[in-house]
Amino acid sequence: MRSTVFHGPGAVSLDTVPDAGLREATDAVVRVLCSCICGSDIWAYRGIAKRSPGQPIGHEFVGVVDAIGSEVRTLRPGDVVVAPFFWCDGTCVQCARGVPTSCIAGGFWGRSTGADGGQAEAVRVPHADGTLVAVDATEDDERLPALLTLADVMGTGLHAAKCAEVGPGDVVAVVGDGAVGLCGVLAARRLGAERVIMLGRNDARLAIARRFGATDVVRHRGAAAAEGVRELTAGLGADRVLECVGTEESIATAIAASADGGTVGYVGVPHGVLRAPIREMFGRSVALRGGIAPVRRYIPELVGDVLHGDLDPSPVFDVGLPLAAVEEGYATMDARLATKVLLRC
Repeated sequence: MRSTVFHGPGAVSLDTVPDAGLREATDAVVRVLCSCICGSDIWAYRGIAKRSPGQPIGHEFVGVVDAIGSEVRTLRPGDVVVAPFFWCDGTCVQCARGVPTSCIAGGFWGRSTGADGGQAEAVRVPHADGTLVAVDATEDDERLPALLTLADVMGTGLHAAKCAEVGPGDVVAVVGDGAVGLCGVLAARRLGAERVIMLGRNDARLAIARRFGATDVVRHRGAAAAEGVRELTAGLGADRVLECVGTEESIATAIAASADGGTVGYVGVPHGVLRAPIREMFGRSVALRGGIAPVRRYIPELVGDVLHGDLDPSPVFDVGLPLAAVEEGYATMDARLATKVLLRC
């Protein structure tokens, strides 16, 4: 089969690798229908996030179950499934605590030893019952791109909003106009936010943010961006802030844009050594909550809305390519010519 392999900064290719196959009785093999390139993949492509040459890459996919192990109970061959960006057994103490990303038997596509990558023709899925979510869709369903966002970016945007405790009537600021930030706009509106202020400078992305429900835009970074939020909120700042970038500057911006007594939900993958302004947070009673998103918890909650047409995050995919053109996809995202690239097998 073919799978995308990371060879070093600026170098990925679609290589022939051994076919995905069952190893354990709890495994499933999923034939990939569509996958995508994530901003975190681009950090590796740029040499900022550490990856080893020869590793498969990609962690978001929707596919069809081709085979199941003898102990798989909830899935059948032919099921269309959404895979979160990690696998988990759904039964350990960490899964029971609602932190499936810390599953004792879990791991991450394209990163854990021996794991397949999602930008491939097929994937072996450990602990298939705890990991995969079957959906009432067909292989050619037009909603597959929307379902694919549930593997990561939509669930991560929702996690930011829930950690920030977004509720009806809130004023929300979103730091970061990538796919996660855009999905954070959708999530905030879904939870009842009255106003959503998008911080960004890319016109195409800001147009998507408006489409998703952003009511205001601040075209600045850093201290100027925080001041822009305050100007829109009578000097108070936003009730809730979603941090969707992961740099020290974005964390500082989010905290500065928060109202006193507000909450920042942070989900941006951290890059470098980050220092939060704890003294400022203490003096202004600003809370900071978040971390890696347990999207497996959110997929069942979101699937119904997608299938019923009440939620459509698919516009975050502004470039679509065949899997064979994956190198072009990476170059396109690296040049910031796309928000998120969809790959179809």
